[in-house]
Amino acid sequence: MRLKGTKRITLETIAVILSIVIFWVPFFFVILNSLKNKTDAALLDLSWPSSIQWSNYTEVLTAQDHMVIRSFINSTLITLLSIVVLIIVSAMTGYVLQRRNDRWSGIIQFLVMAGLMIPPAVVPTIWVLDSIHLFKTMTGIVLVEVALGISFAVMLFRSFMATIPREIDEAAVVDGCGSLRMFFQIIFPLLMPVTSTVVVLSSVGIYNDFVNPLYFFPGAKNATIQLTLYNFTSMYNTSWNLLFADIILISIPPLILFIFFNKRIVAGMTAGAVKG
Repeated sequence: MRLKGTKRITLETIAVILSIVIFWVPFFFVILNSLKNKTDAALLDLSWPSSIQWSNYTEVLTAQDHMVIRSFINSTLITLLSIVVLIIVSAMTGYVLQRRNDRWSGIIQFLVMAGLMIPPAVVPTIWVLDSIHLFKTMTGIVLVEVALGISFAVMLFRSFMATIPREIDEAAVVDGCGSLRMFFQIIFPLLMPVTSTVVVLSSVGIYNDFVNPLYFFPGAKNATIQLTLYNFTSMYNTSWNLLFADIILISIPPLILFIFFNKRIVAGMTAGAVKG
């Protein structure tokens, strides 16, 4: 027993050390260099700043006519709109797929799950968006984000729906509830644990998305928060101190989400996985 306890403590210690090395050391490196002047930050080391430059953050916020602030607004709008559409569509799809067991539901489920394996095609997507006049528009990038996240969200909602008894549906029908009223007033409130999980995970992914806004939402006025990293890099010169300061500012909203909702994420995913 004592040997097993020693082995367990050793493994836990190794895990903690690895987490520090893999996650916290790089984060500490970014913080340190965001507070240095341009010359010291160019060394890219873990030395303490010779003088702390809080002005780096002010310069980042005011660069390119306050592009970081505009891009933050764009990223926030894209994230909020995408999450609203994603939650409604995914919850309703997961409900139908879990409650129905006919041939068509199996085919639809296969097509939805195929979205987890088939990579997105950039050029055909641009052609489709341009043909329906949604290229370079907020609506277009929202639809792209929803399409890329719907498979994972439907999988979670469908698994969690298995924990809700069918008797609730039958009782609602007996009481005279229509389909939409039954779903939004009775079923959807019961999906709050998994909804929280989908909201946090999907919002962080959409907020941190770099590739899709670059391809499908180009233009200086359409810049998102991740694309502002280009402000401080070029072929011949990179302002590492400003680049790292921008990274810190970008990281604050997702970090806050994970700090306050990490328990909800685990609860929502495990409930669907264990009982589904």
